[in-house]
Amino acid sequence: MGREGGQATVEAVAAVSLLLLAGSIALQLLVVGYALTLADGAAEAGALALAAGRPAKAAVRKALPGWARDDLEVSVRGGEVALRLRPPSLLTVIGDALAVDSSAFARPARR
Repeated sequence: MGREGGQATVEAVAAVSLLLLAGSIALQLLVVGYALTLADGAAEAGALALAAGRPAKAAVRKALPGWARDDLEVSVRGGEVALRLRPPSLLTVIGDALAVDSSAFARPARR
C-alpha cells in the first residue's frame, strides 16, 4: 500500500504541475488578446488626433493604461500611426516574442 500511495503522490504532483502550466499559457494568451485590443484602440486614437491636427503620439499614450505606456513603440509617417505593444509576461523573452502590432490611417489635418 505504501508504494501505491507514493506513486499516487507523484502522479498528483505531475498533474498539478501540468494544470498550472496550462493555466499559465491560457492566461498569457488572454493577456496578448487584451494587448491587441488596447493597441487597436490606441492606434485609432492616434489617427483621429492626427486628423484633428493634434500630436498622435500623445493621443496614443493617453489611450493606454499605465502599464502599457512603458512597453510601447510608436511611429507616425504621413497619416499612418503604427505601434508595437509588448504584453506583460513573467519572462521578458516571451513578452518580446508575443508583441502585437497595430496601425491606423487618417488623412492629416491641413494647416
